[in-house]
Amino acid sequence: MRIAIAQDGNRVSEHFGHCEGYAIFDVEDSIIYRRDDLPNPGHEPGRLPVFLAGHGVNLIIAGGMGPRAVQLFNGSGIQVLLGISGNTDYVAQDYIAGRLSPGKSSCNHEEGDECRGHH
Repeated sequence: MRIAIAQDGNRVSEHFGHCEGYAIFDVEDSIIYRRDDLPNPGHEPGRLPVFLAGHGVNLIIAGGMGPRAVQLFNGSGIQVLLGISGNTDYVAQDYIAGRLSPGKSSCNHEEGDECRGHH
């Protein structure tokens, strides 16, 4: 499994599309065996799902993301977990251990509306 966590510094980013980059964790048998950092290639509609799918990502973790982006990722077979905050390394470990509870997207949008927080 390959997990991408939107990050700003070493913290989970509140907004997926505008983050500094992505911490990519490769996981096998509940063990992280590799971590890479990918810079954000830029926020353009439809670009990030293709970019991250091309890197073999199966799951995205972020503080928030607009509903259209969630649909695009789900359409590419990529699961999305939102409402997450904290240190990226701890969040990855918590997810693998089954301790991560998704919350409400930090984008502050109603279902069907665009993300109003940072656009």
